[in-house]
Order: sequence, then structure tokens, then C-alpha cells
Amino acid sequence: MRNFSRLIVAAVFVALLAAGASVPSSAATRQSASAFDGDWSVMIYTESGDCPQSLRYGVRVWNGRVLSEDQNYQVNGVVAPNGATQVTVSEGGRSAGGTGRLSGNQGWGRWRTFAGGQCAGQWRAERRAY
Repeated sequence: MRNFSRLIVAAVFVALLAAGASVPSSAATRQSASAFDGDWSVMIYTESGDCPQSLRYGVRVWNGRVLSEDQNYQVNGVVAPNGATQVTVSEGGRSAGGTGRLSGNQGWGRWRTFAGGQCAGQWRAERRAY
């Protein structure tokens, strides 16, 4: 459950983003999303299901792609130039996904697991300052 919680956190972050926006997938589009590149801290909140109430985790956006800061799970996601985000996180045969939006130095959105437990909720993200 602890590893699955990290899976949800990463999905939420990205899942870094506001629902309904389309996320282009071309390489040129990903490179134009560089305004959101950097390290982000994501806080997820569970609203339904048997998952931890809240978790915090870090992710990195690089050339418009969302990457894991931990090798224990897989993150596959993109951030469009307009900030729309879509992400899937997988670990140990389980997966979760999220959508949302990044704007400036913050982000927000919704997430849910794909199977087993059917957890769902919202997430908030902040760009890490150095």
C-alpha cells in the first residue's frame, strides 16, 4: 500500500493537470512546453477509496515530459504548451492516471486509480524554488 501511495502521488502531480484540455503529443509541442520545465512538489488528496488521505511527492518536467524522481515506479506523461497535463503512473502491476493544468508556478487537477481500490481525488502542485 505504501508503494501504491507513491504511485498515486506521482500520478496526481502530474496528473500534473484542468480537465478537458487536449494534450498534443508531437515532439515540437513537447519542446515548446519548456515554460513548465523544472522540479515540482505535488500534494495529493484522496476523496474516495482506501488510499492514504494525503501524500507529498516530487516530480520533474523536462522538455514537456513528466518524469519520476524515483526508480521504483514508471511515469508516462506530458505537459502541453498551454499547461494541460496528462499522466499515467505504474508500479507493481497497478496504475493510476490524472489530468489537470499547470499555470505559472502552481498546478491542480484530478486523479484516479485504474483498478483495485478505485481511489480518486485531487492534486495540487508547486514549482520548487532553489
